[in-house]
Amino acid sequence: MSTGDVQFELTAEQRQIGELAAQIAQREIAPNVARWDREHAFPRDLYATLTDAGLMGIVVPERYGGVGADYVSYALAIEALARVDAGTAVTVSVHTMICNAILTLGTQEQKARWLPPLTGGNAIAAFALTEPDAGSDAAAIRATARRTDAGYVLNGRKQWCTNGGYGAVTMAMFRTGAPGAKGVSAFLVDNALPGIVVEKVTEKLGIRTSNTCDLLFDDAVVPHDALLGAPGDGFGNAMTALQGGRIGIAAQACGILAACLEESVKFAKERSAFGKPIGAFEGISFKLAQMATDLDAARLLTYRAAALCDAGLPFVVAAGKAKLFASTAARKHAAEAIQIHGGYGYTTEFPVERYYRDAKITEIYEGTSEIQQIIIARSLLGKLE
Repeated sequence: MSTGDVQFELTAEQRQIGELAAQIAQREIAPNVARWDREHAFPRDLYATLTDAGLMGIVVPERYGGVGADYVSYALAIEALARVDAGTAVTVSVHTMICNAILTLGTQEQKARWLPPLTGGNAIAAFALTEPDAGSDAAAIRATARRTDAGYVLNGRKQWCTNGGYGAVTMAMFRTGAPGAKGVSAFLVDNALPGIVVEKVTEKLGIRTSNTCDLLFDDAVVPHDALLGAPGDGFGNAMTALQGGRIGIAAQACGILAACLEESVKFAKERSAFGKPIGAFEGISFKLAQMATDLDAARLLTYRAAALCDAGLPFVVAAGKAKLFASTAARKHAAEAIQIHGGYGYTTEFPVERYYRDAKITEIYEGTSEIQQIIIARSLLGKLE
C-alpha cells in the first residue's frame, strides 16, 4: 500500500491491537452504550479495562508503562472503539494526545511523574484550550498564569475541556505574556490542586459518553516545573498536540462510518418493500456503494497520515486531509444511514440516529473543517495576503 513517501501494509501486531480493541468494544461497550448515551453517563470503570489491555498507552514506550506501538495501531484501535461508541473513542484519543505531548515536550521528571499512571495506573489525561471567546482563534485566550516565587497562579475559565471532570492531569494553555500566540504557555496541571473547579458539565448532541466540561481556575497555584516546554511556546505546543490528535479524530470518523455501513447493509437485506429486500433497489444499493467507497478512501487517508507520522515525515497536511474527508463522509453517510432505515432510523430502536448525532462533532473539534481547508490550501499556495 503506497502513501506517497511511505510504503506499508498492516503488520500482525497492528492487526492484533485493532482486533483487541474491537473485542473489548463488543464485550464491554456494546451491551451498555445505548443506556450510557441515554443517561449521558461517563463509564469511568471501563477505562480500567482499557488500561489493563494497554489501550490507554498505545504509543507510549514500554519504559513508561506503555505498549510502544505506532500510530497506525493507534488509528486502528480508535476506529474499532468508535465503531461501537464514538464517545469512548474520543476519550482515548484525547488521553493519547496528551500522553504524546508529555512524551515529546516534557522533561524527564514530567515523564516519570505522569506517564506511568496515565498508561498503567487508570489515570486519565484532559485537555483545556478553548475559552468562551477563543475557539478556532486559539491565540486569543485570556486565562492567565502569573509567575510568583511559589509557582504560577492560574486564573480564568476553560470551555469544552475533554475529560476535564475525570482527568488526573490537564494540559492547559494560559497567557503568560503579551497578547497573541507568543504570549501563551502550556502547563501540566494536577487536577487535585485547590482552586480548580468543574463549573459546568456540558450536555451534548452526541458523544454523550465523553466527559466535556467547563473548568474554572481561581488562584490555583501550580509549581514552576508544571510548565510544559518553554514559556511562550504553549500555542505551538497545543497545535503540535492537535496535529497528532487529528489522526485520532479521522479514525473516530472512520469508525462511525463503518458502523453506518454495517447497520445499513444489514437493514437493506432484512427490510422488504414491494415484494423484495430494499437493497435490491438502486436507490438503496447505490447509497451503500458510495458509503463503502468513501469508507475505504477515509481509511486510506487516515492510515497514510499515521504512517507518515510513524516514519518521522511531515504529516500535518495529510492529517488535515484525513480529518476533513473522513469527518465529512461520516456526517454525510450517517444521514444516508437514517434515510435507508426510513422511519426506523429516526427512532432510538436503531443505533443509526446515535451515529448521526455522534458524527457531526468530528467536523468541529480539534480543528474545524474550515481550519483543515486553510491548512491544505496554504500547503498549495503559501500564505497569501
